[in-house]
Amino acid sequence: MKLIERNYYLQKLINVIGTPDIKIITGVRRAGKSKLMDSFEEYLRKTQEDASIIKINYNLREFRNLRSAEKLEQYVDQNTITGKKTFLLVDEIQLCEGFEEAINGFYETGNYDIYLTGSNAFLSSSALATLFVGRQYEIEVYPFSLKEYMRYYDLSDPESAFDRYFYEGGMSGAYLYTNDEDKYKYINEIYETLIIRDIQQKYHIRNKAMLDQLVDFMLNNIANLSNSKSISDNLISKKVKTNNKTIGNYITYICRSFLFYKVRRYDLKGKRYLASDDKYYVCDPIFRYARLGTVNMDYGHAYENMAAIELLRRGYELYVGKLYQKEIDFVAKKRNEILYIQVSDDITNQDTFDREVDPLLKIRNAYPKLLIARTHHPEYQYEGIRIIDLAQWLADSEL
Repeated sequence: MKLIERNYYLQKLINVIGTPDIKIITGVRRAGKSKLMDSFEEYLRKTQEDASIIKINYNLREFRNLRSAEKLEQYVDQNTITGKKTFLLVDEIQLCEGFEEAINGFYETGNYDIYLTGSNAFLSSSALATLFVGRQYEIEVYPFSLKEYMRYYDLSDPESAFDRYFYEGGMSGAYLYTNDEDKYKYINEIYETLIIRDIQQKYHIRNKAMLDQLVDFMLNNIANLSNSKSISDNLISKKVKTNNKTIGNYITYICRSFLFYKVRRYDLKGKRYLASDDKYYVCDPIFRYARLGTVNMDYGHAYENMAAIELLRRGYELYVGKLYQKEIDFVAKKRNEILYIQVSDDITNQDTFDREVDPLLKIRNAYPKLLIARTHHPEYQYEGIRIIDLAQWLADSEL
């Protein structure tokens, strides 16, 4: 398989070398966490010549006898060189029974710089807070961006690359297959592993059929405002036996697996979060095509999904903005930076253009305002709003 350096994520790891946190690489299955760990190990061996590096990959046969906290501790103790700075790198840590106790024990000695990857069911943000009591630093890995996709295929034109990327997505393992049927089979296998191993087994869910129906509903309603009650009502109307509480729990589990991301609503005038409806975005659009095909395709919502994941990939905190009766697709925040963003399919129709820019024009502060759409033109401005082609905006990523 062809590999490309994911320097953006690698640099994040390099930046925290020596900090007193347990560094944990998270993200959806097959997004490249293990490959990133391999790249980091290679970097350490080139730059930390006086250090000791202990690398354990529980996917390899040679480490299968270490799948208990006691065995892991014995192995690390035996390979620790007194007086040397020690990097401890463990891939698929959840395969070690009782790993929390072992890792916390290594941490307490102060002798190890610790880096982990593992199953999302065990290493989600909420689980980490319980496992390591605030001692962790999380680095989230996303599927390939358009820019990474272009590097993989040696493409230079964002316009033509976008048309391919839109349907092939960023799950690079699928690139090895030459036809769509095989690509989608590969993605469905990831989905089944994620649902069964990361969600169903972890949370002891008996009704997998209902879980599948919920995921399919979420895939078919990307970027629509919804809540657990409205979703449960919809499923109940289709003769699915469920309730509001169960759906709410299942959605939490699905988001913990990094298959979907929840974006909350924020009232810009009242400066408060709204507790009603949220939006959900899938981590990569290829999951939708693999599950549902292009039936009922809403390109506007699909583009909005791509923009949401790209903003998260770039490190922004996202909200759906509400201003009076108007909605702003994204309020994106990063430290002191704020962006107001609308995403659309086609803005050549004047009524559509007016509808998209109107909420942005009503925002009375000086923070940047963007309308991102498939314009097929260079960037231009309208009343201080930047109008940007989606393909070009995605290709301008630092990743």
